[in-house]
Amino acid sequence: MANKQERIASIIRKNIAEIIQFEVKDPHLGFVSIPEVRVSKDFSYATVYVSFFKDEDIEPSLAALNKAKGFIRTELAHKLDTRRVPEIRFVLDEGYKREERISELLSK
Repeated sequence: MANKQERIASIIRKNIAEIIQFEVKDPHLGFVSIPEVRVSKDFSYATVYVSFFKDEDIEPSLAALNKAKGFIRTELAHKLDTRRVPEIRFVLDEGYKREERISELLSK
């Protein structure tokens, strides 16, 4: 079962990245990276972790993503071959900050 979850999560990650890159036309949306997607066991919810190139782009870009959430989900429905398209939730990925802090501590 976990294998299917991982497979669906990677397909959703790839498709959402393409949708954001090529189809979402919001000027407030900066460079977005999607490092991870987690899907619930019943495939009804998908948590999409996003990171941004610049720190000053975080709030307007996250707001733009949340504003385009319905459009992204609709376009995702056209690309997926599943019965149910998960409800999307965008979350800021702060993994890189933890990695920088650990590297800084190790270098000391």
